[in-house]
Amino acid sequence: MEPALWCQINFLVYCAKYSHAVLFDPFCTGNSRINCLTRENNKAMYAVIKTGGKQYKVATGEKLKIESLGVEVGETINLDEVLMLVDGDNVSIGSPHVSGASVAATVLSHGRGKKVKIFKLRRRKHYKRQQGHRQNFTEVVIGDITS
Repeated sequence: MEPALWCQINFLVYCAKYSHAVLFDPFCTGNSRINCLTRENNKAMYAVIKTGGKQYKVATGEKLKIESLGVEVGETINLDEVLMLVDGDNVSIGSPHVSGASVAATVLSHGRGKKVKIFKLRRRKHYKRQQGHRQNFTEVVIGDITS
């Protein structure tokens, strides 16, 4: 690719601390445009939670598929491992968790994900193995975020 084309590539980055998005030139060519794109809904409350060994950014009313939990459909669960909590301009970052913060979620359903095919082959050695896997999940809707 020509160097002139690299200069025209700009990336959009969201800065959670200042609640706005910034366009910048990642290659520092000197002719970058830096613009502040203020978001209309930057006062929304959201949290970063950890469950099932994964981290999710959640807001009130979102549906989310998480690792399978042994909870009945319709029950409310309390997710206490909140890593970061943003409420408008107030940002709370835990070390490792935000103390006193929790996210309430209601279980909508249980299910299984799409099939992943595993295929192993050693060429010229008469070795072929084929296997499939479907991961179980629990679908939840995020209710209340408390700090």
